[in-house]
Amino acid sequence: MGQNHQGKLENALEYIHRFASAGADVIKFQTRNNRYLFSEDAYNKPYDSENAFGPTYGEHREQLELTPDEKRILRAKCREAGALFMSTPFDEYSLELLVDLQIDLLKIASFDIGNLPFIDRIAQTGIPVVVSTGGANDEQIRNSVDTILRYHDEIALLHCVSEYPCDHNHLGLQRIERFLNDYPTITIGLSDHFNGIVSGPVGYMCGARVFEKHVTLNRSWKGTDHSFALEPDGFRRFARDIKRIPEMMPPKPTESLGTEPVFKKLGKSLAARVPLSPGDVITLDKLTGKIFETTYIPVRESNSILGQKAIASIDQGMPIRYEQLSGPG
Repeated sequence: MGQNHQGKLENALEYIHRFASAGADVIKFQTRNNRYLFSEDAYNKPYDSENAFGPTYGEHREQLELTPDEKRILRAKCREAGALFMSTPFDEYSLELLVDLQIDLLKIASFDIGNLPFIDRIAQTGIPVVVSTGGANDEQIRNSVDTILRYHDEIALLHCVSEYPCDHNHLGLQRIERFLNDYPTITIGLSDHFNGIVSGPVGYMCGARVFEKHVTLNRSWKGTDHSFALEPDGFRRFARDIKRIPEMMPPKPTESLGTEPVFKKLGKSLAARVPLSPGDVITLDKLTGKIFETTYIPVRESNSILGQKAIASIDQGMPIRYEQLSGPG
């Protein structure tokens, strides 16, 4: 969700209800202490974007921030909906607030990869963390992960490209496989800003097991993250398709092959292409396939009767039965 709730508690509550119902296991927010996070100049910088919620960037951010009491309400709503409550702290004061709220998961944003002082404080809480890696090189990622591992190993490391939106040809999903090799003891995932749903199933096939996706109640709402985010039905299909992948992989039991209803209705049985007399050897040129009301010897088993001899007369076009044949030779 990030701050796509537009700074309104009622919107945030609706997000939790809609997206937990659509398959989300976790609902993620963002938490900022804007006066601490931004310098005075940055806070008071005029912000005249069409997406602005205030005349300065600081006021814009304040309008999108929910209060601590509202976040307590959201935490309770998440638990009621069967989802975990997660937020990204962007500063130390926000981290303290989230710990006090008994947050289920903490998110380390791509902005803070390599920010070892802050990551160390996050890791000291012992709370499981999800780490996005947009904009970071291998050394910065390794240093960040190693800092967390000094305290605990409950980490999900997410491949991420920090482009909003991210075109399909910039997704770089092969990096997931490299993360699996580089970090075999932790969970690897995908945080993508692609405006479609196919990235999820493909990411799963590459080895991702945690997925973060921007969502919105209305893609036309004011704000930079709405246009590429998934609405409830899109997210439902995103979650559904990912969760179907492991069910798609096991092969069908061999003993059930050929017993499908379509074969019982339309499966061909072996028939005599020419009249057969006792003693005739069954060869390819004497066989054909026909659909009968009852299934006899399926045509896919034709190899099993080649070389056998007829021990009874079989009229042209009639089905061949095993009891009308002898063994080979």
